[in-house]
Amino acid sequence: ELVIRHYSPSAIPAVTPIYGHYIRDTVITFETQAPDEAEMAARFAAIAGKGHPLLIAERERQVIGYAYASTYRPREAYRFTCEDSIYLAPAAVGQGLGGKLLARLLEDSAKAGLRQMLAVITAERANSIRLHEKHGFRFIGRYEALGYKFDRWLDIVHLQRAL
Repeated sequence: ELVIRHYSPSAIPAVTPIYGHYIRDTVITFETQAPDEAEMAARFAAIAGKGHPLLIAERERQVIGYAYASTYRPREAYRFTCEDSIYLAPAAVGQGLGGKLLARLLEDSAKAGLRQMLAVITAERANSIRLHEKHGFRFIGRYEALGYKFDRWLDIVHLQRAL
């Protein structure tokens, strides 16, 4: 049975290698060096400290994914705008978990007083774009050759949804 719960620091040893996979093996994130557990704990503490939702997905008490709404930009005027992130353990991909996490993240973000959510997605990730569109996001724009990873230039797209 799937359980989606709020973040607690006990999840750090499980979420760190999930994120590491996406850094090492995909273009989903433009980060190129995997953070260690201490860095992940600091990042998650900063998100939670702002009152933004940070969710952990578990099945049989094993962490299989996570999602959060981070600050879009640090300037005060952006304080009601967030950016979503969803990461799943490789074995959990393709089971509808991303949609469940996104639905809960949207709900919790609205409850936290956030007004707009942006999705910043590598353009070739059509499945991620479709997932967001299913949840009411609309295409805002495309930035060409914005990131360079795995010896190639990558575009990103922005999608937006009012909360």
